[in-house]
Amino acid sequence: MIEARRLHILRAVADHRTVTAAAAALYLTPSAVSQQLTALEQETGHQLVERSAKGVRLTPAGEILLSHTNAILAQLERAAAELAAYSSGSAGTVTVASFATGIAEVVAPAVASLAGSAPGIRIRVRDAEGDASLPMVLDRQVDVAVAVEYRGAPSADDPRLTHVPLYAEPFDAVVPVTHRLAETAEVPLSELAKDAWIGPYPGNPCHDVVVLACENAGFQPRLEHSSDDFRAVVALAAADAGVALVPRSALRGMDLAGVVVRPVDGVAPTRRVFAAVRRGAEEHPLIKPVLDALQEAAPASPAG
Repeated sequence: MIEARRLHILRAVADHRTVTAAAAALYLTPSAVSQQLTALEQETGHQLVERSAKGVRLTPAGEILLSHTNAILAQLERAAAELAAYSSGSAGTVTVASFATGIAEVVAPAVASLAGSAPGIRIRVRDAEGDASLPMVLDRQVDVAVAVEYRGAPSADDPRLTHVPLYAEPFDAVVPVTHRLAETAEVPLSELAKDAWIGPYPGNPCHDVVVLACENAGFQPRLEHSSDDFRAVVALAAADAGVALVPRSALRGMDLAGVVVRPVDGVAPTRRVFAAVRRGAEEHPLIKPVLDALQEAAPASPAG
């Protein structure tokens, strides 16, 4: 008989590529993870992982078991949801991880709404960028992630996760007031090819949006300054240190003295925001009201 907790460990190892990283995500010791993998191999009668100096990879038998693991764990999530519904689980804690603007845009309004509509649900919020929040869901550190589409992110049909679209928003060009395009109604990105750029660090989903938009305009941005805090990005633009692309909602309420904000000419780069939960958990009586509240709080998406 295969134990479900060992399947969860197998998936964590496949996701994180090393025993040490998987152990850290699961709050276990590396030796405990190795022992559970060995036990799983004994249960199945197959070698499931191969170790090397570069980390751990699944064997073909391990890949076969992983494909079943995703379905099994999703079904266990559904079973837990049905049992919770049977016992009318209307009280408990749901942990939500979101990037900072997502907290302001949808998480905080959802918390306020749930205080009235579902007072038994306590929301615990954790600030995490989109590329960090999805692994946190898979590793069971949080229940819900509010994340952004990015290159390399799990797709909408990933068997491990259920995606719930929330909103999409354009990025606007931010340039110093002294910039040659400051009076332009819409900024063509190609005209910024020779400028110094300010943007998020690699790994931040917004970094991918900026780089991809510039690539589509025919150039690689010369990123001279890096910050994941858009207030810092705007302050540097105001200091004439470079130009930037910033999500429209991140500019709301910000001190924009020293810069001008203009729409991008043509198809605007866009970040698409969604909520994600472990597949099968979307109908849990504690999680479903949270997802509904996030959708209700989501702003209209002019970018589609």
